[in-house]
Amino acid sequence: MIYNEKHIDVIVCGAGHAGVEAALAAARMGAPTLLLTGNLDTVAQMSCNPAIGGQAKGQMVREIDALGGEMAINTDVTGIQFRLLNESKGPAVQSPRAQCDKKAYQFRLKHTLELEPNLQIFQATVTGLIFKKGQVVGCQTNLDIDFLGQTVVVTTGTFLRGLMHIGQNKNEGGRLGDFSSKTLSDSFLQSGIELRRLKTGTPPRLLGRSLNFSKMQEQKGDDRPTLFAFHDTRASEGVFHVERTGEQRLGWPPGSNSISCWMTHTTPATAQIVRDNLHKSAMYSGQIEGVGPRYCPSFEDKIVRFADKPRHLLFLEPEGRATNEYYVNGLSTSLPFEVQLELVHSIPGLENAELLRPAYAVEYDFAPPTQLWPSLESRKVENLFFAGQINGTSGYEEAASQGLVAGVNAVNKVRGQAPLIIQRHEGYIGVLIDDLVTKGTNEPYRMFTSRAEHRLLFNHGSAELRLRHHARQYGLVSSARLARMEEKAGRVGHWVEHLEHHRLDHIPWGDHIRRFAAAHGLHAQTAKNGLGELPMPAALRQESVQVRDEVLYRVSYAGYLQREQRQIEKFASIDNIRIPRTINFLEVRGLRRESALKLADIKPATLGQASRISGVNPSDISVLMILIESGRAGESKQGLKLEG
Repeated sequence: MIYNEKHIDVIVCGAGHAGVEAALAAARMGAPTLLLTGNLDTVAQMSCNPAIGGQAKGQMVREIDALGGEMAINTDVTGIQFRLLNESKGPAVQSPRAQCDKKAYQFRLKHTLELEPNLQIFQATVTGLIFKKGQVVGCQTNLDIDFLGQTVVVTTGTFLRGLMHIGQNKNEGGRLGDFSSKTLSDSFLQSGIELRRLKTGTPPRLLGRSLNFSKMQEQKGDDRPTLFAFHDTRASEGVFHVERTGEQRLGWPPGSNSISCWMTHTTPATAQIVRDNLHKSAMYSGQIEGVGPRYCPSFEDKIVRFADKPRHLLFLEPEGRATNEYYVNGLSTSLPFEVQLELVHSIPGLENAELLRPAYAVEYDFAPPTQLWPSLESRKVENLFFAGQINGTSGYEEAASQGLVAGVNAVNKVRGQAPLIIQRHEGYIGVLIDDLVTKGTNEPYRMFTSRAEHRLLFNHGSAELRLRHHARQYGLVSSARLARMEEKAGRVGHWVEHLEHHRLDHIPWGDHIRRFAAAHGLHAQTAKNGLGELPMPAALRQESVQVRDEVLYRVSYAGYLQREQRQIEKFASIDNIRIPRTINFLEVRGLRRESALKLADIKPATLGQASRISGVNPSDISVLMILIESGRAGESKQGLKLEG
């Protein structure tokens, strides 16, 4: 049976962190949107650690907020501890991170979905896609109810043929206690989409009252928390109270009632237990075929790869205010349960720990992301978009970023508008998507500051200013918030110019600030450490913290930022040259065979994207540039036309 209460522009399959951002973005653009999930009680569930942010990830969450997404504000009002990472380093790499109340985060986001006017949510497992003339036109579900829509965004996480491993024990499912999507993969394969296998894992959860915290080191949150949402441009009303319905959304004042985390470490006995039982690990016994994350390895992998290290740090993170459950960050494993017990009890403070949930590894299908256009639309099936772990990424933040972009571009496809493409020099989201669709990945992809060549421009406080033109073009934030963003940008620009052109004792204010920064460091946020003797006009001291910090950052690092800008301008020319889709790379004379094969497989949209493909060298780019230029000349002189 086909069941559509109303016309649907965008169907989103899956309600994890990618799915909720995709659905909200599409609905907030005014498009009729449907969100399908196999379990409404696990919307936006934190399947792994109950935390948002971290190095590079924190910056991405601020970029999500700048583009009208929900992750930042949801984190702020359900957070139970906030910390600014790399506080002693330069502002460009400082990253906010927060522990969240796991259930509060989940319930508030579900409520937000329910309150969105253009969004319908429905509990059903998507079992297949409906195709017509090479395009996707809807979804089939396990309830024998079909839904038709103009575009489909797939955000299946680890559920595609998900298989969980605890030693030799195997259970189907995308996470413990949940189901596995077994037939949707067949639908992708039938449409010509390639699938491979990846692996991820999660540590055991422990009962807090069974832990001896006196043997651990306490980790408190920051006294003045660094939040994720841009509260200075966001109206305070609507964060908790919903005016049109009178409903009260879950949450509390950001930064209030912080809860401590705890740090302990493994011992030589812990390592020996792993070595003695390595053959029982699902990963090392050959039970797992998928490739695991290099930068977040299982604990047994740490013992093998870092055999010289006497111990490894572990972090006990509370799962929420209304639970006594703790997450053991750093102890992901697929060892048998009886070995897990022995391993946990060898750790200081955990000698009598009670396990509430075992650690396990999960293996799942993903679609190599080089099969996508930069818009995240499939190259194989029109109107089909992919976002999240199905694209080979790991992490809530990477998933949410892709979900937002996919949701926006699904609407743009329906409306015949140009897609939202965030460039590499504009933000970490741009780096993430460009890396995925250009280079692909053979392991779960995780964002790092080192992946961004222009990371000096990506200080987390500037995300709104960097991305506001996208928010304006696609209507991603309210007109009132956009006006406040523009006003903020104007204030920052005014003060940067003022400090460079006005003088104190015959020396520009900017030089005074740079000398102070060189002598004393301008590392931690001025809002946290106070302004001290930092030289600045009295009127600048009266500006908002957000404006003042951004001004001081731009002035203090002016030389470095100008150098970055020159680099961007240098490479902008080839990033703006589009490659016609009709080019047959295998027939282009002068291209090396290796390059032609890679170009034919990835089908880069621009010369800039082509230049970033591994194995494509400058001489190949020159050949393509000559071909494209001759095509342009031919269009005007000889009637030759290359479609782009």
